[in-house]
Amino acid sequence: MAIKQRSKTSAEFSMSSMTDIVFLLLIFFLVTSTLINPNALKLLLPKSTNQISAKQQVSVSIKHYQEENTFSYHINGHLQPIDFEQVEPSIQALLQNTEEPTFTILSDQSVPIEKVVELMNIAKRNNYKVILATSPE
Repeated sequence: MAIKQRSKTSAEFSMSSMTDIVFLLLIFFLVTSTLINPNALKLLLPKSTNQISAKQQVSVSIKHYQEENTFSYHINGHLQPIDFEQVEPSIQALLQNTEEPTFTILSDQSVPIEKVVELMNIAKRNNYKVILATSPE
């Protein structure tokens, strides 16, 4: 009785190594894409321990009155509000002879982000540093 031996090679290809490589590449690109930070304005945000690296020189508070849908601006916590057109000259007068001019933005939670960005634009035009004040969690 003659036993035949089959010596044919298999024509199959294992895709498991290819899927491993694709998975590793996917993880690599996800990790590296989160490292890119496209912020246009540089902010000095306070740490959770309420310590900041820059000294506060001027503070600008924005209060939102939802009933009338109006906003009031207060410099250094004064009770007398000023118009938005007066905010920039007031900040310039207070920060004119300082080495690192910095001001802090204190804003209600209901204030639209556009109002905060308007104050950030004042800082950018005048090369001031900005601290966006937050409450600790």
